[in-house]
Amino acid sequence: MSVDRGAIARTVRIILDETRITDIHTHLYSPTFGPLLLSGIDELLTYHYLVAEALRRLPMSAESFWRLDKRGQADVVWRTLFLERSPLSESCRGVVAVLTALGLDPDAADLAPYREFFAHQDITEHIGRVFDLAGVETAVMTNDPFDDEERPIWLAGAASDPRFRAALRLDALLNGWESAVPKLRSWGFDVRADFGGPTAAEVRRFLEEWAMHMGALYMAVSLPPSFAYPEESARGKLLEVCVLPAAAALGIPLALMIGVKRGVNPALRLAGDGMGRADVGAVESLCRDFPENRFLVTLLSRENQHELCVAARKFRNLMIFGGWWFLSGPTLVQEITRMRIDLLGLSFIPQHSDARVLEQLIYKWGRAKAVVADVLTDAYADLAAVGRIVTAEDVRRDAAALFGGNFWEFRASAKR
Repeated sequence: MSVDRGAIARTVRIILDETRITDIHTHLYSPTFGPLLLSGIDELLTYHYLVAEALRRLPMSAESFWRLDKRGQADVVWRTLFLERSPLSESCRGVVAVLTALGLDPDAADLAPYREFFAHQDITEHIGRVFDLAGVETAVMTNDPFDDEERPIWLAGAASDPRFRAALRLDALLNGWESAVPKLRSWGFDVRADFGGPTAAEVRRFLEEWAMHMGALYMAVSLPPSFAYPEESARGKLLEVCVLPAAAALGIPLALMIGVKRGVNPALRLAGDGMGRADVGAVESLCRDFPENRFLVTLLSRENQHELCVAARKFRNLMIFGGWWFLSGPTLVQEITRMRIDLLGLSFIPQHSDARVLEQLIYKWGRAKAVVADVLTDAYADLAAVGRIVTAEDVRRDAAALFGGNFWEFRASAKR
């Protein structure tokens, strides 16, 4: 490959555009889950990023906004953020990118043409088109057996779709043990709030049964910035004697997403969550005390990123992934990806979409690939400047690792 930066950039971008993605963390669902799979213009516009942005400018209160139906909320967001001012935020630009990619005029005065378009889509075919536009091969769902809408679908035998894979979500168990106990008991698991009797074994049985039933690729939990390990709490005990032994027995990683403050402004509902700086020492303790386990980790605070990279240099059972939530903007993704390459080479997962609405895959991955392409171009150009010429085949290998291979290899290493 040429040492000219422009030629390097063109080669990198072409190869990244061809690379198929394993999106390791989304909030999407396969078509089997019916209305749980969110799609269309009204869902795009009522995504919580846009709701929070709109409510900063609206003359109405949050309570008045929530009294509107979904279509009414979407109309308000469209008027406020797209018609009355330029849609410059990352989330707004994302909606414009989606409309353009789908062949729609992003300058419509109202939402009628978009609603008509989405109403006429066959969902199975539409998923295929969206995945192709995004370059996604596999999307990993977030699956919660405590969810009253989702659980019955699994129990009824959710039909498999090879484009969607499962991840077993543990928030209700680890962050709400007292509420989880009566549910587990009603489902036939002999558990006790004080961990007496066979509680530990029964929780492990629950986890193993559901992970196998779903075919879960990993377990996952989101945690507050105050999360600590060791921790004298129900959560700490569950991790130590239930979750980590079950994950080891199943041969799957545990994903830790740390740093979210729930309900900083409850009036905003899902849009009201905030963030805080986490203790990377807790991650180090887990990696050190459980060397046979594998940990996928993403932290929400920008200020944590350097320390997390250093921790990953020390523990091969730690895999950093993505720019989560408030770190998903291109400015921060670029900064963090450059730092990760400097410290870790190619041994990390640069991004996941965290998509809640199907069409978000288009803009989230379009933006992620563009940012990673810029970072890789600079890295390859720097390498060429000191005497090592990278071939197109080298770039193809590296891209495949970053956008899927690293995840699958790390997951395989969890199996005994």
